[in-house]
Amino acid sequence: MKTISLYVDKKTYLTGLHPFTKLFYVIAAITAPLIAGKLSGFFLMIGISLILLISGGLLRKALPLVVFTFTILLTIFLIQGLFYQNNVTPLLSLGQLVFYREGLLYAARIGLNILNMLFSFALFVLSTDPFIFVEELERAGLPKKAGYIIVSVFQIIPQMAAAKNTITDAQRSRGLETEGRLLTRARAFIPLLSPVVTSALINTRERSAALEIRGFEAKTRKTFLSERSFSRSDRLGFFLMLLLLSVAVLWRNFQ
Repeated sequence: MKTISLYVDKKTYLTGLHPFTKLFYVIAAITAPLIAGKLSGFFLMIGISLILLISGGLLRKALPLVVFTFTILLTIFLIQGLFYQNNVTPLLSLGQLVFYREGLLYAARIGLNILNMLFSFALFVLSTDPFIFVEELERAGLPKKAGYIIVSVFQIIPQMAAAKNTITDAQRSRGLETEGRLLTRARAFIPLLSPVVTSALINTRERSAALEIRGFEAKTRKTFLSERSFSRSDRLGFFLMLLLLSVAVLWRNFQ
C-alpha cells in the first residue's frame, strides 16, 4: 500500500521528524504571512520551504505542483490586473489592455499565498508516511473512520495516476492514438476517462470488503506496534515555529 502514496523516503532529517512537527510547520507557514500582512512574509516562507525541500531532496517532486497551478496564477494576474475594483494607477500597457498597480499587487498577494501553501503542503506530503501520520492521529484519539478517510486522500492522486497509465498502455496496445498533437490527445481523453473513474470505484469497493474482513468495524481497543516520541529536533522545530508566529504578531502590531 505504501507504493501508492506521494511519500518519498529519502532517509533525511525531514522523514525522521514527527508528523505533528511537519503539520505544525504547515500551519505556521500559512498563518505567519497572513498575520504579518506583508508580501515579504510570503517570500520569506516560500524561501524557507524551498530550502527545506532542497535539503530533503524533494524539490524535483514538488516543482510539478507549480507547473500545475501556472494557468491559475496567470489567470489571477490577468483578471485582477485588468478588472480589480480598486484599480487607479496604470502600470503597464499591452495594446488596448491596461494593467494597474493595485490589481497586480492584489494578484501578487493571492499568487504568493497559493505558492506558499503549495510548497508547505508539498513538504509535509512528500516527507510524511501517511500511515504513520494517521497512526499518530489515532493514538491521539482520532476515530478510525476519519483516519481511513485521511489515508484515502493521500492515496487518491497517485492511485488514479497509476490507473490512468495502465489504461493508457492498454488502449494504446489496441490501436488508440494517445500521443501527438493537442487535438489527438483531446480525442483520446474521453475514452480514457470512463475506465479511470470505473477503476477507482471498483478499487473503493474492493478496499471496503478487505477492511471488513480485517475487522475494521471491531469495537476492541486498537494497539500500536511501535511508540514514537518527540525528538530534540522536533522540540527545536516547535520552538522555532512558535517564535516565527510571535515575530509575525509583533510585526503586525508595530507597523
